[in-house]
Amino acid sequence: MSTAGRFVDASAQGGGAGAAGVGAGAAGAAGAPARTKRWLVALDVDGTTMREDGVITDAVVAAVRDAEAAGHEVMLSTGRSEGMTVPLLETLGIRPKYLVCANGALILGRREDGGYDRVHVERFDPSEVLQTIHGALENAAFGVEDETGHFLLSGNFPDDTMTVAGEHVPFEQLLGVEATRVVVISPGHDTEDFLQVVERMGLHKVSYSVGWTSWLDIAPEGVTKATAMERVREWLDIPRSRVMAAGDGRNDIDMLRWASTSGRGVVMGQAPSDVVDAGNELTGGVTDDGLAAALDTLPR
Repeated sequence: MSTAGRFVDASAQGGGAGAAGVGAGAAGAAGAPARTKRWLVALDVDGTTMREDGVITDAVVAAVRDAEAAGHEVMLSTGRSEGMTVPLLETLGIRPKYLVCANGALILGRREDGGYDRVHVERFDPSEVLQTIHGALENAAFGVEDETGHFLLSGNFPDDTMTVAGEHVPFEQLLGVEATRVVVISPGHDTEDFLQVVERMGLHKVSYSVGWTSWLDIAPEGVTKATAMERVREWLDIPRSRVMAAGDGRNDIDMLRWASTSGRGVVMGQAPSDVVDAGNELTGGVTDDGLAAALDTLPR
């Protein structure tokens, strides 16, 4: 799967995307420049658009805005909640028709006034999976997120930007909640140990991915960033050959595979090997503005 010839550093592509026949400089029937064909561009946030320190660099902002100005539909596809996603649009300076949040469980659509409504929500009862993990992972902490982005937290959950406003409750109060996402952390395990424990649990009734550390994201069965992006693609009527997705984490694997089938699955340079295997292009790391390099290869 992972061969030296399969992955191309986007920073070295130059006009590679335009060479596929969609460049802005192609002449029309009357000799005028042809209109650039629109691409659907799905961007992960953390580790892709945004650095670990919370900074979105000027180079990335400029590349995102230039891609939208060229006529492409540039949007965010993230594990973040609605409240942690929408404010980023002001920084990026874009107005996408849709946003994908909660790893695909929530799709937001833009209103005429520029605000966003929930246009598609996937929910599930996490009781069974919570009880399974609770019995298998001693000292694990749990977070259950609803469609509004509100977290119910149980255990020693660290405060971060996603959960600082969460409500701490006994574990039993997590059961039966209509969830869009469940987060589990287990500080006593490193990533490989955590992966093995999760595999032994056989979480076949839900979609899940393991993060950089011992962090488990669980979504409704069959729901991923890829399923949400395919729904958006159909709504926008953009062909699969003109989709591009960029990501760096294990929750991006399905989306990268989806994009790579006919379009472009761009993997950030710092991504682990199983994420690299899911894409068909490799760009620079987030600290090297790898996303900007990849976006600059889109046709103009």
